[in-house]
Amino acid sequence: MKHLSLVANATNPSVSDDEELEQIEGLEEESSSEDDSVFDLVAPALRHALLERGFKDLTVVQRAVLDQKTVNHDLQISSQTGSGKTVALGLVMAPQLLEMVEAAGKHGPRAMLGLVIVPTRELAVQVAGELEWLFGAVSGLSVECLTGGSSVGQERRRLERKPTLVVGTPGRLLDHIRTKALDCSSVQQLVLDEADRMLEMGFREELEGILEATPNERRTHLVSATFPAEMQKLARKYQSEPVTVQGTRLGVANEDIEHVGHLVRLHDRYAAIVNLVLLGGDDRTLIFVNTRAQAAELADQLAADGFGAAPISGELEQNQRTRTLEAFRSGVTNILVATDVAARGLDIPDVALVIHTDAPMDSESYTHRAGRTGRAGNKGRSVVLATPMRQRKVEYLLSRAKVKLEWREVPTAAAVEKALAKRERRRVREALLACAEPDAAQIKFAQGLLEDTDPTQLIARLVELCRDPRQRPACEIETLGSHTARGNDGPRGNWQDRPDPRGGRNDRNDRAPRTGGGQQGAERFELNWGHRGGATPQRILAVLCRRGDVSSRAIGTIDIDNDITSFEVSREVARDFERNATQPDERDPGLQIRRAEGRVAPRPQRRSRD
Repeated sequence: MKHLSLVANATNPSVSDDEELEQIEGLEEESSSEDDSVFDLVAPALRHALLERGFKDLTVVQRAVLDQKTVNHDLQISSQTGSGKTVALGLVMAPQLLEMVEAAGKHGPRAMLGLVIVPTRELAVQVAGELEWLFGAVSGLSVECLTGGSSVGQERRRLERKPTLVVGTPGRLLDHIRTKALDCSSVQQLVLDEADRMLEMGFREELEGILEATPNERRTHLVSATFPAEMQKLARKYQSEPVTVQGTRLGVANEDIEHVGHLVRLHDRYAAIVNLVLLGGDDRTLIFVNTRAQAAELADQLAADGFGAAPISGELEQNQRTRTLEAFRSGVTNILVATDVAARGLDIPDVALVIHTDAPMDSESYTHRAGRTGRAGNKGRSVVLATPMRQRKVEYLLSRAKVKLEWREVPTAAAVEKALAKRERRRVREALLACAEPDAAQIKFAQGLLEDTDPTQLIARLVELCRDPRQRPACEIETLGSHTARGNDGPRGNWQDRPDPRGGRNDRNDRAPRTGGGQQGAERFELNWGHRGGATPQRILAVLCRRGDVSSRAIGTIDIDNDITSFEVSREVARDFERNATQPDERDPGLQIRRAEGRVAPRPQRRSRD
């Protein structure tokens, strides 16, 4: 495998809020002639779009993909959140797409030439939007976005117009391929954006199905912050002599972010969130939780306490998600409570504070979460709330992300009240200075007040009247100190520890199955795949949905043993599931699914699959 690590000299780029930015220290400024030479490598139509958008320079990853050594190669682009990789993807695909569009004439090629696969709806919308303005001046080239939660019928009608470039999520793309609405036979450029996350989310089956529907002669590009072993397996199977392009060193994209940790007992977690939000004032705040139920419950509790908060998770309809994000962007609500996956791809400027209510699942998750703040040269703060038992885990995860975390005492009620009082006094002074000169009637009324009341008492009362009546008082919190002996996490029972009313489904991937327990109205099945064969709940769920032709909602509990996995299927669809799932499968002939009355032989291990 070839390796290309380009760290070009760059000035601080000045671009629009929609574009993710990267701040890298220690890079020397280039002369204007050198800047011109970099833009000379960009196609004229795209160069005009970049200049119109306010670009003064290109980020490191954008420069790297323009290097002549990357032309006509499959790429593995390693780049952090906030590095400008969306535009870099457009620059990667542009030469071949523009050549074929020009050859097709003014009406365009009438075929899909480029396909970009992303893990979430929000990221798909963001990427499609970026590519639309980047290729906006190219006549005959159109961009289409396909995601779950959108109208299938409307998407099919748009696909009839034969878009040149399609951006979509794996499940919806595969649905359109199976129904023949999406023809991938002409794809020349294929991009898997955040490919590692899609594998973690259990989309391997869908990705393989999509990739198999595309021509063998194509360029396949993988984009990710990191390239773990599972990613390397995928690359070996579907890429040809890939070139590695290192856009951003791990942790560099977070240099404008202050990373803070607070140790709190579980029963003090909500109080700590309240105090942090109070200190943030009207700043945009993004709060991460682990499940959909927690997002809804925490947002409801904050709203009931007078804060402008709203939840966002995978269970929301697309139009509702759009309204929620627009309210957050416009400042109607300044607090967004999100699950990890629901916040993937969010491109919202001026997020000043990110709060992690618990330790993230892994270092990559933390990088993506924290990367929602500290954008476009702005400073941001990322705060992790952890129990004493999880302090070491947090330190380990963040050390892997090359992040320096500073443990501090959680803000106490007294500290918050002092800060709020100081802020209130500053606001009153600024309002007095900005106030217009009083007229004669106002002066006469003020003189009357002074005759009846002590001036100091009068002003104090007026200041109190100016206070925001919606302002919630700070919470008392048990202080543990910046470093404490790791022991019992204390009493439980706050919003984070209540059972999920939806059955405990974890929203880490918005489709992860439950494990353990049981449900009414379900029938039990088994398949010959277990821990020894690399089975995970996410992979199992993907196989069951594909083989049984059912949605993930039809699958109940999943119990994985060493060689056998048992699972539940809703009784309403169990008969159809059994008929479909027991048919021979060319993609994996050794995988058997049966009712739980009899045991199935373990699936033979297949080296070719890895």
